Amino acid sequence: MSQHVYPVDSTALLLVDPYNDFLSEGGKIWPRIKPVAEEVGLIANLKTIDNAVRLAGMRVFIAPHRRWEPGDYEDWAHPSPTQRQIIQRHSFARGEWGGEWHPDFAPKPGDIVAKEHWGQSGFANTDLDQQLRQRGITHVIVVGLLANTCIESTARYAMELGYHVTLVRDATAAFTHEMMHAAHDLNGPTFAHAILTTAEVVAALSATSDLTQAAQ
Repeated sequence: MSQHVYPVDSTALLLVDPYNDFLSEGGKIWPRIKPVAEEVGLIANLKTIDNAVRLAGMRVFIAPHRRWEPGDYEDWAHPSPTQRQIIQRHSFARGEWGGEWHPDFAPKPGDIVAKEHWGQSGFANTDLDQQLRQRGITHVIVVGLLANTCIESTARYAMELGYHVTLVRDATAAFTHEMMHAAHDLNGPTFAHAILTTAEVVAALSATSDLTQAAQ
């Protein structure tokens, strides 16, 4: 039996930035992610975890990046390197296909969509923490993009706020293998309570479900 236990009522899947620009053919950023994403089976693994979480009766929260609008960041005193790139390529543009949800990961009834984050953390300057706490969430399984930026920043912030944090090696991607290595093997172990594969997450959810049923 897995040593990782995820209470049904207090565990949530936290899906970060599931936009077409990141996850779909034709997306502005997909070509840079595609080699690693296809190598790890990103799309299939995201579907698998999404289905497993819902089957277990757990909640899904979406932490979306700010959808670009004309003028964003341009008069900021200190736009980050990523924000300067967004100025140039208009990533996740509001009202455009690239800023729409990937069709497999669009919010479903009962899902919670947090306010859009401007930087890399899904918690900074948003209502994500409030949305989670008001629903009694203590454990978050963090998936989506990118492994070494928004996933790491969101997961680190979650740890600082007192959540139990799980990273999933093959339910995220990055531009290079080195970035994936840094996210999961160098940085992740300093803040995440668990770093698992999709198969290990599914097994842990199944074990938790078995324990819940046995206790009833």
